[in-house]
Amino acid sequence: MSGAVDLSALKEKAEAQRAQARQPAAAAQRPSAGAAPTGGNVIDVTDATFETEVLARSTRQLVLVDLWAEWCGPCKQLSPVLEKLANASGGAWVLAKIDVDANPQIAQAFGVQSIPTVVALAAGQPVAAFNGARPEAEIVDWIDQILAQVGGALAGAPAPEAEQEIADDPRMVAAEDKMNAGDFDGALADYRAIAEAEPDNVEAASLVRNLDFMLRAQAHDPAIVENAAATDVDAQLAAADVLLLGQDPEGAFARIIDVVKVTSGDDRTRARTRLLELFELFDPAEPFVVAARRKLAAALF
Repeated sequence: MSGAVDLSALKEKAEAQRAQARQPAAAAQRPSAGAAPTGGNVIDVTDATFETEVLARSTRQLVLVDLWAEWCGPCKQLSPVLEKLANASGGAWVLAKIDVDANPQIAQAFGVQSIPTVVALAAGQPVAAFNGARPEAEIVDWIDQILAQVGGALAGAPAPEAEQEIADDPRMVAAEDKMNAGDFDGALADYRAIAEAEPDNVEAASLVRNLDFMLRAQAHDPAIVENAAATDVDAQLAAADVLLLGQDPEGAFARIIDVVKVTSGDDRTRARTRLLELFELFDPAEPFVVAARRKLAAALF
């Protein structure tokens, strides 16, 4: 899987159903081999509970999203393996099972082309993914590598009391209320204040990055991608935002790198800074991020 994963629509929908989203995910009601969540480390997720059970949870512990369907034969081979490993993980990670037929919006957000697809999320961002059924030993190695990469950045699964304390944080609740009311600027200001006061608050920092980008990108006219003059730095940066919002990170990065190549002084510094900010929206190990960093270095030196 490559490209940006646009989860903003899912988050907006979940926040609009806040009372429902704050409830624990319901136990699976489908008796199929593809969906048989058992225990607290395997959960059934829907569009309505995605924000709470996947995005928010991923700020505390690794979440593996299993995208499956009842008719999918390989899914029925892979899902039992994932469930077994999740229940044996001791809470190191959680398996979130999503029926793509019942929840197509999530599948679209992840840009799923085939199933089964498994996506690992940490700190609200996808960090790795694979498609198709794989041997158990290969999956174990894959998970271990991800935990070694992101484990130190996550707070760990909270005790029930700690989870309730996070949910009741009045500052986060106030910011969320503003978002639900359509006051996105106010919500961003609140999240930013929390992140600045608490540098270790991964959830607030992630919300700041994503909301800041979303507000800026949505304010641009999509036509700017075609109309931006090559020498207009502001227009080119805006075009990059539009491309990234449209799931084209390679195109967005290329736009800014081209600006870096033909500018100097403050304009070049501004373009470079913006590109580095966009890199932060992704896992630094993503191949397209690594490639863009190399191209940026070549453009600078």
